[in-house]
Amino acid sequence: MTDGNSNGNASGNGNGHEVRLRGKVRVKHRGPVLLRGEQVDNSTTDQRLLDSAGPSDWLHTDPWRVMRIQSEFVEGFGALAELGPAVSVFGSARTPVDSDEYRAGVQIGRALVDAGYAVITGGGPGAMESANRGAFEAGGTSVGLGIELPFEQGLNDYIHLGLNFRYFFVRKTMFVKYSQGFIVLPGGFGTLDELFEALTLVQTHKVTRFPVILFGTAYWSGLLDWIRSALVAEGKASPGDLELISCTDSVEEAVKILEASRTNGHAQPAHNPE
Repeated sequence: MTDGNSNGNASGNGNGHEVRLRGKVRVKHRGPVLLRGEQVDNSTTDQRLLDSAGPSDWLHTDPWRVMRIQSEFVEGFGALAELGPAVSVFGSARTPVDSDEYRAGVQIGRALVDAGYAVITGGGPGAMESANRGAFEAGGTSVGLGIELPFEQGLNDYIHLGLNFRYFFVRKTMFVKYSQGFIVLPGGFGTLDELFEALTLVQTHKVTRFPVILFGTAYWSGLLDWIRSALVAEGKASPGDLELISCTDSVEEAVKILEASRTNGHAQPAHNPE
């Protein structure tokens, strides 16, 4: 604690923490953190660490969450680092198993495996399950990156390699880092979020350009028309930004777009150090 002398010189507390009085305001340095006034406490970090009878609230504070976030990145990088060429397939968890969209997802999963890709999805039911199922049944590598949600979904049964994440942004990093392209089946808010996240990263050159393919022209045509008539027409996006998006009803064409991009060198893995 401070000795209270008028020149404001600090006295050590023996634990690497410095508390001093500047005028009538108490000031404390805790590592890189500056505390003043009511923010100053009378304990030290060492003391709280070694106090087994202390409260456990620290488990739920932001500094501890940083460690959880770090651990999720480490687990994800470790599990996926040797995955090889892969394509992420997005789509609605609500897609019925007996629907044409589900059948298309199965076909896409199989075609991607035949073209030499692993298939990555969000690991849930519906469209995600369909792509995983196609990859699984074709003997390829089927990956599911799940997310903790209030309504528990769990990973589907067609996954060889599955990870569950607490944090959306960590999961999104894995989708982008280990994919050479995105195929987007019809979906809702979550699918749109992933779609526009990918487009933004490509548009702003935060990642090496890779194909973003919308599958299902009837479903996506309204969105593309709005992008042209509103975003581009009013100068909120450039006409060239439309070139970042492909739209098709053909599984074969979707794979050809991926292959052409890979051949031309535009779809190197986002984790390529070059």
